[in-house]
Amino acid sequence: MIIDKFENAQLYKNLSKRINKAFDYIKQTNLKKIQPGKYVIDGENIFALISEYESKLEAEGKLEAHRKYIDVQYVIEGEELMGYAPLGNQQTLEAYKEENDIIFYKGEKVFIKLTEGMFAIFYPEDVHMPGICVEKKSPVKKLVIKVKVD
Repeated sequence: MIIDKFENAQLYKNLSKRINKAFDYIKQTNLKKIQPGKYVIDGENIFALISEYESKLEAEGKLEAHRKYIDVQYVIEGEELMGYAPLGNQQTLEAYKEENDIIFYKGEKVFIKLTEGMFAIFYPEDVHMPGICVEKKSPVKKLVIKVKVD
């Protein structure tokens, strides 16, 4: 897992070519004006999902992980807490769904606050719980770029 301000994205340019393409998309796109939906960047290798939602209580969230894709999550507007734990001692809540590349877990986690202009990168070994409210439920606009694992 990596969490940082987007202004520091150049520090991570050697992670992978696909993650660099994801960062280029963030730089080159007017994210404040883009509508919710799916946007193809490089076929099924890299695609963007824009969503607008109200952050939720921790009790409403689920820990999740992916096997085929890395998540690059970028907060466009608002703020949220993201839960994190290394994959290992969690209890599986729902079996892996290959069509959605997602598996849900229950277990311990720590929360980190992300505000506008910050990003998080979650690898398949990073269990995460996005979209949790900071103090009270509030609107969030977020970009999630799905980067296929090389």
